[in-house]
Amino acid sequence: MTVLSSPETVTAEKAGDRPPPSPLRALVARADLRVLSLVVVLAALIVVGAVTEPEQFLEWANIRLILTQGSIIGVVTVGMTLVIIGGGIDLSVGAIVALASVWATTVATQDYGFTGILFTAVIVGVGCGLVNGVLISYGGMVPFIATLAMLASARGLALMISDGKTQIVSVNAVTDLGLPKSYVLGIPPLIIIFAVIAALGWLLLNRTTFGRRTVAVGGNAEAARLAGININRQRLALYLISGLCCGIAAFMLIVLSGSGQNTNGNLYELDAIAAAIIGGTLLSGGRGTIVGSVLGVLVFMTINNIFALNNLETDVQQIAKGAIIVVAVLVQHRTSRNAADA
Repeated sequence: MTVLSSPETVTAEKAGDRPPPSPLRALVARADLRVLSLVVVLAALIVVGAVTEPEQFLEWANIRLILTQGSIIGVVTVGMTLVIIGGGIDLSVGAIVALASVWATTVATQDYGFTGILFTAVIVGVGCGLVNGVLISYGGMVPFIATLAMLASARGLALMISDGKTQIVSVNAVTDLGLPKSYVLGIPPLIIIFAVIAALGWLLLNRTTFGRRTVAVGGNAEAARLAGININRQRLALYLISGLCCGIAAFMLIVLSGSGQNTNGNLYELDAIAAAIIGGTLLSGGRGTIVGSVLGVLVFMTINNIFALNNLETDVQQIAKGAIIVVAVLVQHRTSRNAADA
């Protein structure tokens, strides 16, 4: 009697005949293609830097400089990435950083020492995020308009508080964090803070219900509402997180510069959006990765460093950033169109 094998049995037998994939192949299969491509781009930039400036680029002091400078905008980018994945945008992050840094370095605030400066920077950032979130979630305002209004208001308030002057920090406990004596195994505290914030952002997005709701709201808000997700509360939480990241970044900037200025955070919103985009975050929402955004920050910081070491002008750096953003958006559109056709 002939026994017919079911399709599942045949598939299992064929699968059993195949050798198990190597660990490297399995890792590549699970990895995001965009993340892998960014790793390749970053590796290529490192090669370019090593070839053009072999005596300086690969020095630990220079690598530490790249990571330290990138840590501040990196923290802002983590918050921006979550907002964009959730279907929003935040044009006010740079202005919020400026306002928080100025408010936290006034004479009255410095009288409360390290705790006063840190608390003020964080609470100002969260407060601005709360205003953005309420206007967008419950006021019905478009994110672009609401955050643009916050950009103008926060910049104006920062200028009013500082009177256009640089406010020097006199609290040693704050400024000491930027000195070599505070390094942990040769790593500045600012880099460690960035690594912790990025790790928390990754966990929040990939390992919690909050992260799944964020992706759902950004992908299809109406479907998310029908599934029982409180869209307004979700969006409010995202802008609160963005404001929190801006407050932390403001404190880090105070540590790095030892001062507060109304010009702090200039163009941070563009840098954060650009890093998120080239990291694979869709401007329309619903998709993105914290890892990709972190790599995007490192790519931009490395480019800036290479240009600086080769004495290229700042305007060339801005042109290069613009070109990278255009290419990244074009690739996104092409990828999305191909996915839709498939």
